[in-house]
Amino acid sequence: MTDALRGLPGDDREAPQGVRRTVLPSGLRVVTERLPGVRSAAVGLWVGVGARDERPDEVGAAHFLEHLLFKRTPTRTAQSVAVEMDAVGGELNAFTTKEYTCFYAHVLDEDAALAIDVVADIALRGACDPADVDLEREVVLEEIAMREDDPEDLVGDLLVEAVLGGHPLARPVIGSAESIESMTAERVRAFHGERYRPRSMVLSVAGNIDHDDIVRRARAATGGDAAAAAAPAPIRSGRAAAAEGGRLVVHPHDGEQVHLAIGIPTLGRGEAELRWPLAVLNHAVGGGLSSRLFQEIRESRGLAYSVYSGIETYADAGVFSVYAGCRPDNLAEVAVQVRRILESVGRDGLGEDECARSRGALRGGMVLGLEDSGARMNRLGAGELARGHHIPLSESLDRIAAVTCEDVRSVARDLLARPRSAVVVGPFGDAAELPAPLFDVLGQAPAQ
Repeated sequence: MTDALRGLPGDDREAPQGVRRTVLPSGLRVVTERLPGVRSAAVGLWVGVGARDERPDEVGAAHFLEHLLFKRTPTRTAQSVAVEMDAVGGELNAFTTKEYTCFYAHVLDEDAALAIDVVADIALRGACDPADVDLEREVVLEEIAMREDDPEDLVGDLLVEAVLGGHPLARPVIGSAESIESMTAERVRAFHGERYRPRSMVLSVAGNIDHDDIVRRARAATGGDAAAAAAPAPIRSGRAAAAEGGRLVVHPHDGEQVHLAIGIPTLGRGEAELRWPLAVLNHAVGGGLSSRLFQEIRESRGLAYSVYSGIETYADAGVFSVYAGCRPDNLAEVAVQVRRILESVGRDGLGEDECARSRGALRGGMVLGLEDSGARMNRLGAGELARGHHIPLSESLDRIAAVTCEDVRSVARDLLARPRSAVVVGPFGDAAELPAPLFDVLGQAPAQ
């Protein structure tokens, strides 16, 4: 590889397991992983822009823009893109999160160049024509309506808002009907022009590919020589935001079930040393079939079909959550059991057998989850945006194996003593109709 193709000096380096990284003069980072045993290539153009980056008058703009960019570019239409990808049996899509947006394609290895050209054309040169804005507005409004009809999705969005309060991360990625109805072509176009810059982007490619060839293709597709040398955008960082919590939200919804979500503010990626103890804790509490929540609430008592815990971690904040969907008559007993489990773990921690089982589940799940090129591409792109470097799989596995029960106990004591918030979506008009045990979970007095 010649120096002219290396981008910024010293930024091209070999990492374990075939991972390589090059920074182009525009600031675009190109990260690849060669997987010679497959015949596919997964391509992702990641933009370090998400819902948290929107101003109050732009709520939903990042997700709206993701939709809109597929409509047309100077050289392609939505139909011609569909024809190009269908002709090679490829998959093309995109998604928006709180912190980033990704445009991705999955193709045969011989079609990697086409995939790079298409995703770059869409993300960088997609148009924001007024006619397309009005058309896609209806599509996004339908998506919002669909979420309203899916209580499990709705309760998750409402919980993040309840736990994080006024933090930008509390905004729903999809926006609201009001914000989408007021969105204009000018506003979306300005959001695109201001935010979608190569220095805030990562091109990640995994599969049977050659890094040097991918760099050449990236330069051609993104205009990598057009800009003066630019450093990549700063990595999002920070310590965990101040704990808020302590809110109760009741969202009336007709249905046969009540959907309960309980949330606790937790660490952001700035607390990296606590990541794996928290993951072990989460798996033991409600992350697997052997977890306490699943065994006690579903298997032993039959109070709910779906019950689990989860973690959402962002640069400077996070949420630990518990979810259960049950019949209204079972809500009180579900709340009793959730409180008992959380208090027991917060007081006594986990047993050695639980810690060992959770470590094993995390390590096995991580390895099995990276068995295809798409998963590898996602790990590369999200990791580069989050940390600015690649963590080898072996290092992550070693960190999980090193977690002790005392590490988990320390995290549990702190986390489970924090203020809790709850969201109830179901056939209740207000908090006064909720059973008293639910307020016990929150450490609050029942509503009068």
